[in-house]
Amino acid sequence: MCGRHFTLAKLSSGQLWSSYTQGKQTYAQLAAQYGCSIRTVQRKIDKASVSKVNEFPSVVNVLMDTTYFGRTFGVMVFMDSFTGHVLYKQYVKNETNSLYYQGIEEIVRRGITVQSIICDGRKGVIELFPDIPCQLCQFHQIQIITRHLTRKPKLEAAVELRSLACQLTKADKESFIRKLQMWKDKWDKFLNERSISSATGKSFYTHQRLRSAYFSLKRNMSHLFVFQDYQELGIPNTTNMLDGTFSDLKNKLRNHNGLNINRKKKFIDEFFKA
Repeated sequence: MCGRHFTLAKLSSGQLWSSYTQGKQTYAQLAAQYGCSIRTVQRKIDKASVSKVNEFPSVVNVLMDTTYFGRTFGVMVFMDSFTGHVLYKQYVKNETNSLYYQGIEEIVRRGITVQSIICDGRKGVIELFPDIPCQLCQFHQIQIITRHLTRKPKLEAAVELRSLACQLTKADKESFIRKLQMWKDKWDKFLNERSISSATGKSFYTHQRLRSAYFSLKRNMSHLFVFQDYQELGIPNTTNMLDGTFSDLKNKLRNHNGLNINRKKKFIDEFFKA
């Protein structure tokens, strides 16, 4: 037992912190390994310093999105698609366009050239950056279509539209626009059908969800193929790199359930090193 306590005394807070954050070992597992109390391990880990990246690329494509840990605690992240480095992050209660704008401003303030932005298509975000090519994540566009039509739509027109949307990530701009127009020509009359409300006597579009799905694609078309319009910039067509990083973070945090907000933030700071 004495030997184990001696080992713990020799072990630095940094080594424990690394085992905790990278090795996925819990307080209890580390306490058992070094023959001490959980509180002792916790105290040493609380003293550990968070590492940060201080050098960044000079030119970046910025992937940006927000993930939540509960209803009022989220982290907004700006990542370079070339290197995977997190350029900037901020903790947020609510995802707002002004916070995205502030994040890009901070990156530019550091002397980094933002040659493009890849985002999830949040309303109004793209309009904030008229001088920067903005790619709407194609995967998020497919999710928008699915929310309107479900994964297994029953209407033939909806089945065809969702099938077309699911081809988005593998399509080229010209062929996708052509196929969407062919779908519109085929289903135009159906799309514009109206019904009369028995309660109010007013007319409404019979297939409103189908219309919403179609017009979502139509409205976002100018930002769905920016990666093809600016091939020389190496812009990704999705935010999958960042989404995968969020999933990795949450998987790691599941090993450490019950952290208070400050310890959770410290863990996230270490994970992103920003």
